[in-house]
Amino acid sequence: MRFAITLTDRFKPVLDACLAAGWEPVKLFSVPLEGQLHGNRQIVADAARLGLPLQLSPIQPRDLQQLAEDGCEALLAASYNWRIPDWRPHLRYGVNFHPSPLPVGRGPYPLPRAILEGRTQWATCCHALDPDFDSGAVLAREDYALDVAETLETLEWKNRLALGRLSRRLTADLPRLWRDAVPQDETQASYWPRWSEAERTLPLAGTLDEVSLRLRAFGELNCLARVNQVDIIVHRAQGWRESHGFAPGSLVQAIDLEMLVALRDGFLVISEWSLQAPGARDGRRPFQF
Repeated sequence: MRFAITLTDRFKPVLDACLAAGWEPVKLFSVPLEGQLHGNRQIVADAARLGLPLQLSPIQPRDLQQLAEDGCEALLAASYNWRIPDWRPHLRYGVNFHPSPLPVGRGPYPLPRAILEGRTQWATCCHALDPDFDSGAVLAREDYALDVAETLETLEWKNRLALGRLSRRLTADLPRLWRDAVPQDETQASYWPRWSEAERTLPLAGTLDEVSLRLRAFGELNCLARVNQVDIIVHRAQGWRESHGFAPGSLVQAIDLEMLVALRDGFLVISEWSLQAPGARDGRRPFQF
């Protein structure tokens, strides 16, 4: 099977499974680097190693026409920031990979909200690439359990492992899976938009459980907090339960790079942080009040 694929480093297991199955890549599409959510260093290296063209701009109809002329049969979408034009006049298959149990959790990046909502089961799906995001018929899905202390990092790894299993199933029998794909139940559909700043903000006047939930949900994406009327980005923090007489949300003490903040039922140590203002002092230097 000759194929093209859109992906970032997080979805590299899809490319690896296709290559292992003997599929022949025609072209790679990726996105420019975008902070901590999207990386493409491994994809750039793979394109060079395989001698493949790599495009970092949105796919245009002329790109799909060129793929058809190059004998490409399938377009796999595994992480992409831009809407893909109608591929059907040009290619036989168009498949998208999505890290949610569709039709639940449609949207750009549902993993943090899965943790915020306390989900106990999750899934990664592949579905027919449709003009409406994440809405095409489902070819296959891989289900897995979520832990009560799930973090974004552990959930990302569960998703990567599921992507590998899902991709191996897809490459083994794409024509059958395509023929037997099941339409999504629109009555059960939900769209999860990208998180808001409020959802990322630590409720320092709340409980340790409330604070820990956000820390687990956003992980390396980082949370926000307001300490002593100063807005910061929290890179690392941990806490414990203990009765005390401090006002919830107040700064108890700051020593060198660390801050101790009172919660309603304990304390939070913020050990790595930076200011939100671009180019401002970060957590490698002492916090000044």
